Amino acid sequence: MSLEMKLVAITLDCPDPLALAAFYRQATGLELHPESDAGFAGLNGEHGLFIGFQRVDDYRAPSWPGQVVPQQLHICFEVDEDLTVVEAQLLELGAGKPDHQPHGDKARVLTDPVGYPFCISLR
Repeated sequence: MSLEMKLVAITLDCPDPLALAAFYRQATGLELHPESDAGFAGLNGEHGLFIGFQRVDDYRAPSWPGQVVPQQLHICFEVDEDLTVVEAQLLELGAGKPDHQPHGDKARVLTDPVGYPFCISLR
């Protein structure tokens, strides 16, 4: 038996929903959901996918690649430009770059401003 489910939303815990939504909005060009506020913010994505950001008191950032605080989530993005160029732009927006880079030249692992790891790779 196979279920027919469509993924419609992904929600990340964070200390400041509007700030994290702003980071991903600048990185992806997605539009901020009009009902976003300090407790919950969101971005309207392609094909109806919604990316949400919810405030969590005492938020603890993932410690990737370590597991003191597990990563909990890992998002992958494809890009059309040179990875070095895109990486530099994301670092300017507030992303971090862990020393551990397991994919060589095929992809880069970065972290968003609250510590969630994400990958960028060429489309």
